[in-house]
Amino acid sequence: MDQLTVGIIGDGFMQPEFFERALRERLTDRPLDFRRMEIDWPLRRQSTKHDPTLPVAEFVGRPEEYFDFLGDLDVLVTHLAPITADSLCHAPRLRVIAVSRGGPVNIEMSAARARGIAVVNTPGRNASAVAEFTVASLLAETRNLIRGHLTVAAGEFRREFYHFDHAGPELRELTVGIVGYGDIGTRVARLLRPFGCAILVADPFKTLTDEDRAAGIEKVPFDDLLARSDVVTLHPRVTPQTRGMIGRDQIARMKRGAYIVNTTRGQVLDYTALHDALVSGHVRGAALDTFDPEPPPPDWPLLKLPNVTLSPHIAGASRFSISKAAAMIAEDIARILDGRPPLYPTP
Repeated sequence: MDQLTVGIIGDGFMQPEFFERALRERLTDRPLDFRRMEIDWPLRRQSTKHDPTLPVAEFVGRPEEYFDFLGDLDVLVTHLAPITADSLCHAPRLRVIAVSRGGPVNIEMSAARARGIAVVNTPGRNASAVAEFTVASLLAETRNLIRGHLTVAAGEFRREFYHFDHAGPELRELTVGIVGYGDIGTRVARLLRPFGCAILVADPFKTLTDEDRAAGIEKVPFDDLLARSDVVTLHPRVTPQTRGMIGRDQIARMKRGAYIVNTTRGQVLDYTALHDALVSGHVRGAALDTFDPEPPPPDWPLLKLPNVTLSPHIAGASRFSISKAAAMIAEDIARILDGRPPLYPTP
């Protein structure tokens, strides 16, 4: 059996050794030669969300930086490297690209298809991480966790959060509306159920299971969800249909005093409208992990409001996500090499 040359372009989060270990454990019957490259992201380098000169998105560096690395690879595993048609011209042997993220946004898919290169990805690799973070953010915002921490750390030990006007609700008394009922939305619902809150979901592409219905979860039209929910938590993919789906009109239809949680992409939410609603009190609080633009300008008024809980797009950052992505990729590469269809092909 010919030796397989595998190149792994990792970074400070998706570290190459996890993928090499998973591949060695899965491909025990194949001679393997590994090449590693590690991008200094996220500590020193930043990702580029969009570059009008490139047909890819959400990547680190320029395609040219990786040309030499691709030269003799049979398989490429990458998280953030931009791979374009020019990149593939420098990879004459490449047969498989595995992307350790939920979608191959950093791969020029039309070029890969034209070359007959199989591309797999890892949908849901961080679904449990994001779901946990969503519930944690919701609790942090409703129960003044971060605001309380800041007062104690500042040596003030202020007691205002025990005053009725500032005390937050318990989840058991709330109706939580989940927009988008995919891998993450379903996990959020599962985590919320023991708290005793009512759960509504809006997703035109999903049907409730018997387990959902037995748990009291109710699927409703989007407008009904906005009108009935005390908390609206956002989990749709960004598509032309969902981009800007929560704007000024939608916020106006929400209950006065409701909360918004966003751990999906910032493009689904109008942050200017949200700011105004937070100032007026129509929205009582928001927990935000993602922004548009990202990172947000440091002088953004939204960042200075007292009724927001903010985090720097880290909902998916768990160690388990890395191990899960590595295992998913190792399995799919093994299947492709065996002539079987992958479990996680790209659309």
